[in-house]
This record gives sequence, C-alpha cells and structure tokens, in this order.
Amino acid sequence: MAEADPKTTAAPSLDAVRTRIDAIDAAVLRLVDERAGLAHVVVAAKAAAGDAGKFGLRPARETEIIRRMLSMLSQGATPGLVIRIWREMMAESLALQGPFNLSVWGGADATRTVELARARFGGAPGLKLATRPEEALAAALSQGGVGVLALNADTAWWGRLLAQPRVKVFAALPCLASQGPMGALAVAEVEVEPTGSDMTFWVTDAAGGAGAIEEALGRDGVAATCIAVAGGLKLFNLAGFYQADDARLARAPGGMSGVIGAAPTPFDV
Repeated sequence: MAEADPKTTAAPSLDAVRTRIDAIDAAVLRLVDERAGLAHVVVAAKAAAGDAGKFGLRPARETEIIRRMLSMLSQGATPGLVIRIWREMMAESLALQGPFNLSVWGGADATRTVELARARFGGAPGLKLATRPEEALAAALSQGGVGVLALNADTAWWGRLLAQPRVKVFAALPCLASQGPMGALAVAEVEVEPTGSDMTFWVTDAAGGAGAIEEALGRDGVAATCIAVAGGLKLFNLAGFYQADDARLARAPGGMSGVIGAAPTPFDV
C-alpha cells in the first residue's frame, strides 16, 4: 500500500487537537489524584511499621525518581518541565503526610534564596524568612523542618553542623545547572544516602590557603573545591559521596574537621 503524501495529508483541525488535549488533561488529573491519595496510604503504612510521625523526606529517592523520569523523555516535554512537575507532586505528597516547613536565611540576597528554595521544594511547604542563620538551623531540628541557608562570605553557619550532627546538608541549590553557581544549602534531620552522582560537604579549620588543602586532598585521591571561607573555617565540596569516617579525610589537614552532609549533583538542565 502506498504511503500517504505528507503534502496532501490534511493536518488535524485545531478543534480536534483541543479535544485530544482535554482528554489527556482528564487522564492526567485522574493519575495525579490517585498519586496524591497514596500519601495517606503511606501514613498508614508508616504507622503500622512504627514510624508514625517520622519526617518522610528522602532526598536520594526523590533524585532517583526524577533521573528515571528524565531518562524516559521521548517527545515534547522538556527536562525542566518534568523536574518542576515532579518536584511539586513529591512536595505535595510529603506535606500531606505530616508537617513540612521551610525556614530560609537569605543572607545578602534573600529574594534569590527564596526562589532557589521554592524551585527545589515546590509550593506545598510553608515558608518563613529567618533573620539569622541560627533560626534556620534551629527550625531544621523541628518536626518536618528544613533550613535553607545562603552561602555568604561573612558567616560560617555551616561550621556549626560539626557540633550538631543530627542536622545534615542534603541538597545544594540551585538544583539545576542552568540556574547558575551554588548559592545555598538545604539542611534537615534526614538520612543522607548516595545516588550515584553526588558531592560531599567537608569542613576544616586547617590553616593556610585553600589551594594547599585542595592539593593535599588531591594527593590522596580526593577532588576538592573550596566554596566558602569564614570564621577561621573552610568549606569544601568533594566530588563523590564520602562517609564521615573515610580514612582519606582523617589524613587531611586540620585539627577540627568533618563531613556535614552530601547532595546529589545538579541536574544537567
């Protein structure tokens, strides 16, 4: 059978396209509604397992879900659209399971930090502006609390995490590479797990320049980049996922040092 000539094949009418869009919208809504309803099933399952009231945030699983969705793209949806949709759905599900709130300390650019927080956590959680880094860190210890703190050159708030191991860095913002360089970190009382493409945050009080410390770590096979210096402390971004007791970090310069968390690398979008 001869194939139809594309020059003579009539394009679908605008009304037909709109009718198809309406049908797809209805199907998507049914699935979104079903997905949201499963949040209550999750609450019941956690209660049965003895985990009632436990904050359900699982950063590694969220990242793995989004990476899987991006790998399935084949037609018109852009990666950015997929990330925004799934971030919103996962945040809404988390909020339905229990308390979920953001405390944002924006440093010199509060508006930018709030934008980064909303892009990462969606519109579901409540958001409060913190006037001091200590407020955001304290909020991260509350049930369902997440602190989002700017990386400012004049404060070493991240150094406090050495003495507060319950709170960990679990996300670097922005979470999209196209949105610019790292400007803030998110912290919470959550389990930090590897995703296969991660960066670890390590603090040290080692004297001397950051370059000498990077070189010392490099000789031990650790690729490090200094991202903040304040209050006699230095914060490094280590390529990969490192445990707190890694022998290579134990050999690194500094008398007071340690891992304060890890985060997935930004999506290449």
